[in-house]
Amino acid sequence: MPVITLTSDWNNQDFYVAAVKGRILSANPSVQIVDITHKIKAFNTSQAAFVLRNSYRAFPKGSIHLIFVNSEAEDNNSYLLVKSEDGHYFIGNDNGVFSLILGGKSEWIIRLKPPEKDLIESFSSLEIFTSYASKIINQIKPEELGTKVEKYMEKIPLRATIEENAITGSVIFIDSYENAITNISKDLFDRISKGRKFNIFVQSKHYKISLLNNKYSEVPSGELLALFNSLNLLEIAINNGNAAQLLNLDLSSTIRVEFQNKK
Repeated sequence: MPVITLTSDWNNQDFYVAAVKGRILSANPSVQIVDITHKIKAFNTSQAAFVLRNSYRAFPKGSIHLIFVNSEAEDNNSYLLVKSEDGHYFIGNDNGVFSLILGGKSEWIIRLKPPEKDLIESFSSLEIFTSYASKIINQIKPEELGTKVEKYMEKIPLRATIEENAITGSVIFIDSYENAITNISKDLFDRISKGRKFNIFVQSKHYKISLLNNKYSEVPSGELLALFNSLNLLEIAINNGNAAQLLNLDLSSTIRVEFQNKK
């Protein structure tokens, strides 16, 4: 059974979600549609890429991932179909999201044929994405879908900055529990720390954390903590609390780790 996933910034109450699903099912009644999320912040391709990058591999090879985030192209000529090296298909606007998901690596890239003139211009991606998803399911050859190109727009991910005794990172994702996930990886932390003591500063120096936990439950309810999550990224959380809300954290909020010199 073919699998099509949907990622958008529409929120579930919008009619767009139902319209897309209806269009897909009308053409392919046996397809399985999976909502990855419809709660991406409006036009935030970086957030969409984070969610897809860390979830798409869990789906069967050959799955088709439709990206309805910042998806309306200015000239209706920048829609891409990208096949990843591990056999997944992605359809979206050439706005940098593919580079953030795949890191610049893909098996091939097709610039899709421009839409017909009678399409509704305010929602052209509805027709284009669902139409080409059906063509993939029907095994139409990629070269018949558009023009092969060598690359897509590159968007550089937000990276942590490194000093001899410090790492300055940023919040890159806030999950449904209001935990703040940063771009500081465990590998980077271990490489710079070299076993030294440290302080993690949140919101300048308003909040300080001096140790890492393995589980949220290792601290009392309501207490601030830091840990490396299942993605091996530094996460700021409050046990049974909403860290981002209570600490006034948002995407791009700064998290700084300072290491002490060994005596």
